[in-house]
Amino acid sequence: MSQDILKHVEASALKPAEETPHFEIGDTVNVHTKILEGNKERIQVFTGVVIARSGSGAKEMFTVRRIVAGEGVERKFPVHSPRIAQVEVVRSAVVRRAKLYYLRQRSGKAVRLKERRVDRTAKA
Repeated sequence: MSQDILKHVEASALKPAEETPHFEIGDTVNVHTKILEGNKERIQVFTGVVIARSGSGAKEMFTVRRIVAGEGVERKFPVHSPRIAQVEVVRSAVVRRAKLYYLRQRSGKAVRLKERRVDRTAKA
């Protein structure tokens, strides 16, 4: 009974299925985030590789990693956050793991992932 109530309350916080982005572990994505500066709002893009997804429902999160000035930077984003304007997939990679934490110990060319060839016109 209480689980049904929680699911009902959580459903109001979820984005519609059309707005929910489809991406997988290993994809390079552009995450468009709404930033509030004073009374102005702008969009900032964070580009990187999705190394993890966790949670479910309204609590689902994904971690994006990129290299800035030789340092690794990771950010966690909620999938259903109203602050996330858009998530666009730049490229997909072939991975055999659910979490790509091993990329943290690698640098340079060792960080590259093998690209997955996908015919995007066939899906549309």
